Amino acid sequence: MSFIPRLCITLLIFSFLAFHARVYGQTEYNATVASGQNHTLFTKTDGSLWLVGRNNYGQLGDGTTTDRSAPVKDANVTRLEAYGTHSLYLKNDGTLWAFGRNNYGQLGDGTTTDRNTSVQVLSGVATMAAGLNHTLAVKTDGSLYAWGRNQKGQLGDGTTTDRTSPTQILASNVSQVAAGQYHSLYITNNESQNLY
Repeated sequence: MSFIPRLCITLLIFSFLAFHARVYGQTEYNATVASGQNHTLFTKTDGSLWLVGRNNYGQLGDGTTTDRSAPVKDANVTRLEAYGTHSLYLKNDGTLWAFGRNNYGQLGDGTTTDRNTSVQVLSGVATMAAGLNHTLAVKTDGSLYAWGRNQKGQLGDGTTTDRTSPTQILASNVSQVAAGQYHSLYITNNESQNLY
């Protein structure tokens, strides 16, 4: 069999397993997954959050700094994000929670103290994004907030000053956000894309 057909078959099998996997005692898991530098977060179909992997900065949020080779359960969530060594999740009630490394204030709790248990950051949140050392959140009113490392201006507040608490960047009209290593993006409700 040539390379191309084998590749197609492999991709087909991987796709099937990725979307129909049953793991740990035949418990079915949802497709909501986020991955940080050395850790992974995923949700079950019941909305519970599960975490596995490296935990040296408390990025699993289980109250320890013990690495986990088997998933541990945390909270009920609607959305989750991870990048680098910090993690975020959004609860059904719109509260945003963060845990893990916080050396630049990327958790948004007003400190630079690493957290191995979740801390509440904001309420009324619709969506969020985790960058390498910064975080973005959009509230249900469309306002955009950013915090964490800002040495390249990735917070979009017109400065290069790190922020340890959420700082409002725009007052309204934001619908989606994304964050990379040293940059951030947002989309407004009129679908024009903006970069900073």
